[in-house]
Amino acid sequence: MDGEDVDVSIVIPCLNEENSIGIVVEKAWQALRAMNVSGEVVVADNGSTDRSAEIARSRGARVVAVPEKGYGNALRGGIEAARGRYIVMGDADDSYDFLETPRLLAPLREGADIVIGSRFRGTILPGAMRWSSRIGNPLVTAILNLLFRSRLSDSQSGMRAFTREAWQRLRLQSTGMEFASEMLIQARRAGLRIAEVPITFHPDRRGRPPHLHPIRDGWRHLKLMLTYSPTVLFLAPGGLMMLLGLLLMGVQLLAPMDQPLWLGPVRLDFHWAILGSLLTLSGYTLIQAHFLAKIYSVTHRFQEQDRVLEVGFRLLTAERVLLLSLLAILLGLGIDGWVLYDWIAQGYGALVSGHTRLVIFGSTLAALGIQAFFHAFLFSIMGDAYKRR
Repeated sequence: MDGEDVDVSIVIPCLNEENSIGIVVEKAWQALRAMNVSGEVVVADNGSTDRSAEIARSRGARVVAVPEKGYGNALRGGIEAARGRYIVMGDADDSYDFLETPRLLAPLREGADIVIGSRFRGTILPGAMRWSSRIGNPLVTAILNLLFRSRLSDSQSGMRAFTREAWQRLRLQSTGMEFASEMLIQARRAGLRIAEVPITFHPDRRGRPPHLHPIRDGWRHLKLMLTYSPTVLFLAPGGLMMLLGLLLMGVQLLAPMDQPLWLGPVRLDFHWAILGSLLTLSGYTLIQAHFLAKIYSVTHRFQEQDRVLEVGFRLLTAERVLLLSLLAILLGLGIDGWVLYDWIAQGYGALVSGHTRLVIFGSTLAALGIQAFFHAFLFSIMGDAYKRR
């Protein structure tokens, strides 16, 4: 049977599921027969050491060996090997009922690109979901909805359907359980239409401990979402820190040269300027990391071109940044030099608070200039790769 003859491919990742794989494959075939469509059942075996692969073959499934370990690797291997126009995925432990496949395919035939089987809009049978997942799944879903402006009820559902064209646009790279989140993030970025349908979640038949580790896998989901959202991870905290730092140093310059600054009952001496310097330099570093992450995302095809980067590369050329950084260095060193000259002229006495504040401000300005100077070369190199992309 060639790829053009297959309407629906049901892909099942599998790792040591001999207690349930036969039942799951049988249900998949029943669903295909009930829909009266041409189809196939693909079992992506991720290195099973039991009889899982043998049982799957005996039930008529096509077994694809995927040696690279991980849930994401298994699914990618199985989906790439699938030949259907529509692809349905679900676990091998019988917690998802493939007899509900027609419900997932209906929105695809009506124009959706991806369909999620929602357990929380459907039915979760007693004993089907651990308490940690009842808390963790809605939490991960809420974070994903917040960061990527989606309105999903069950972002971690393992039962999904999508078109072959949609899969080719996703370009997924996750190897583990975070594959589920990456699919939805990339779908949102690609402008794909996502639908949800209610499904029933059953107690599994695996007869062994689950592959899922709530804390470890939850952290991998969170890390992935933050990596795909550098504005939240880098730019927002970096901008806030730099703004606060500049404010702390700036107000210090308003104080009399030999007196501290008072804000009501609070004394803002030069120690606050030191904190402001630390916040400014740290914030600037995070802002630079944001733009580096953006460039990496585009050049490695995690996302399409970025408008902010387009404007940045056009306006902030390497030559302009180098000039501005040199001016910042010279101004900062000039401020420090004037303080040094005045200190010498006064006979090497104790520095007054105003001098200390000026030194902190000048040194911070020079440090920012030095960072910008060398970052200009780095961004120039990465900019060439960005433009080629």
